[in-house]
Amino acid sequence: MDPQHSAQDIVRCDLCETPVPLMCCDICHIDLCIACVVEHLSDNSKEHKVLPYKEKGSTIQYPKCQKHPPKICELKCEQCNIAICASCISSGSHEYHKKEDMLKKFTVNKENIEKDLQELKKIIFPKYQKAATNIPVRRADAKKHSHILASALDKEGEALHTEIDTIIQGMKSEIDDMDAQHIAAIDRQADAINHAITEITQAILDLQDLLDSNDACLLSAYTSRNEDFRSLPAQFQVNLPTFTPQQINREHIYQWIGCLSKLTLTYPATQLLVKPLVHAEIETDFEGHLNHQLFSLSCLSDEKIWTSGNNKIIKLYNLKGEVLKSVQTKSGNVPRDIAVTRSGGLVYADYSSINRVSDTQIQTLVSLRGWEPSYLCITSSGDLLVIMESNDGKQTKVVRYFGPTEKQCIQWDDQGKPLYSPPGDTKYLNENRNLDICVADNKACAVVVVSSDGKLRFRYTGPLSNIQSNFDPVGITTDSQANILISDIMNRRIHIVDKDGLFLCYIDKCGLHHPHGLYVDSRDYLFVAEQITAKVKKIKYCK
Repeated sequence: MDPQHSAQDIVRCDLCETPVPLMCCDICHIDLCIACVVEHLSDNSKEHKVLPYKEKGSTIQYPKCQKHPPKICELKCEQCNIAICASCISSGSHEYHKKEDMLKKFTVNKENIEKDLQELKKIIFPKYQKAATNIPVRRADAKKHSHILASALDKEGEALHTEIDTIIQGMKSEIDDMDAQHIAAIDRQADAINHAITEITQAILDLQDLLDSNDACLLSAYTSRNEDFRSLPAQFQVNLPTFTPQQINREHIYQWIGCLSKLTLTYPATQLLVKPLVHAEIETDFEGHLNHQLFSLSCLSDEKIWTSGNNKIIKLYNLKGEVLKSVQTKSGNVPRDIAVTRSGGLVYADYSSINRVSDTQIQTLVSLRGWEPSYLCITSSGDLLVIMESNDGKQTKVVRYFGPTEKQCIQWDDQGKPLYSPPGDTKYLNENRNLDICVADNKACAVVVVSSDGKLRFRYTGPLSNIQSNFDPVGITTDSQANILISDIMNRRIHIVDKDGLFLCYIDKCGLHHPHGLYVDSRDYLFVAEQITAKVKKIKYCK
């Protein structure tokens, strides 16, 4: 260790800076050498408790009662979740409530904190460090495997190209052979015609001489050869070779090349808690009445949540309920939905556009005509999925965007029927871990799940065991195990189903009131936006 840094790390008396103080004041939180103890105790303006340094932090500091100052609170009312003093008890306001001794709770929690601290230091943190160290290796292995696959495909492609080139060259050789046969036949016919022309030319000369002659003997011996020349030498018939290209069939090509299997990611099964726990309850200032309701939320991090309701302000909260940032929509309209990009940016849907918030600037990402964007989702690849509703109130579709560019449109099933109900009710959507696109279609009372290429996989309309209860789906999200979580708003519960639509359980014992928007963070904690109470609840529902 560097001696300079070692000297800086030595604990010193806070009054005179003597190294290694033997005492401390557990109320004032300062370290003292023996010589400075008397000087510190001479300050009578506040209480002191001087202890040996090794006992530092052992004194409990009771909170002062807010109703009966300056009395201290030695008990906690479990029902009211507040610290209380003797006067609070004698007033009778907590008469039948369960109470707990603060010192006992302090001692137990001190022990639990020490255990948790040691577990975090010695077991949990090293385990995460080891896992983080292994990530680059796994990433390199994945790249290496992909390179091997690509090389194998290149090799197969070269082999197929070689085979095709050989076949094409063979066909060209056949063409050359047939061409030689054809030319030879033409040449033979040319020889016959040229020979006949020579004979005809000679016959003409001979006949001309006979006409000029008066020799009765020659003329009387004349025999005509015209019959020999009236017909041309025998003409051959030819059927020229043709080439008929085979119609390219992609499936046949795949059969020739081989089969590339799909990537399969298997996660351990989720261990769902029998009784989910509310870890935090965040009070938002959407006021929680009919004119100011909370609808949507999206996590910027595990500690910060963007929220929106039926006013024009989008707000960022921490888990303490403190407003960290506010954004007013560019148009002054109520935002239809919000989403956080992979880089931490905020995107929201207006009535005719999709907008991106960068710092304090709002930029229009997509402008639309004839369609209105409503609900949003950012995919694992960074694409933007948007529920679109036609202005004529007849059609609904899911559109995938990369930046301002439309990449995909999902609207019809294999029979040409609409996948989603007409506009009019909420249709939150989310991309699952297996890249399925899940839409909570409230008007259809169903969750519609399609594959990444837009093929219908299944519709979830509630568990069969509870078919008599109306399913009222609104918010939807997915977790690390590809489970789908759906808020059933009027039934005040949340459904959990697996990636294939199998019902697993309800979250219905957390005092939920009109659960609306949902979001699962990186540690599988569920955030629930309650529409009427305007609260956000952070719920632990799995181990």
